[in-house]
Amino acid sequence: MSQLIFQNAPDVTIATNTFINVPRILRFEDVNLIEIVRDLKVGFTTQIPIYHPDGTYLAKATGNRLYLTNDGKKTNLKINKLANVWECKLDKKTLFEIHIQSGDAFRTLAELYTPEGYFVKCSDSPTPGLIDMKGNQLNVSGLIMSGNTISGFKTGIWIKKNGSVIIGSNQ
Repeated sequence: MSQLIFQNAPDVTIATNTFINVPRILRFEDVNLIEIVRDLKVGFTTQIPIYHPDGTYLAKATGNRLYLTNDGKKTNLKINKLANVWECKLDKKTLFEIHIQSGDAFRTLAELYTPEGYFVKCSDSPTPGLIDMKGNQLNVSGLIMSGNTISGFKTGIWIKKNGSVIIGSNQ
């Protein structure tokens, strides 16, 4: 081995944009939609809440696993482990998928709602959305971001319900 690399700050890449030492990748109002948490087994990983359109907190994705909340257990929400995929379904509609890749790598596909019922879509399709994973760009209120590094902020992307967007915030 010719070099030894120590990582003490997490880095996450979403649609070709890298977030380094940014604990809250995506935030809507005061709710973290994608955040970095420390896991004893794997170090740093992502955590994503899954809400029903009515605002009910149903489940959370932590790393490459899905967990029902108490409210999620009261619904018809199902979490299934298939070959290399964890899926979260509500009444036959897939809300969230985690595709396991080699090593600790994984990829998520989601249709996320905020507690207030706003919709955020993460998909493989090239249509405009907040995160377009196959289109290699991040489209936030018409601003297309591709190949950027956002480093050292408390929040990477902060969306407000009035339509404003803050890129890189220390609040």
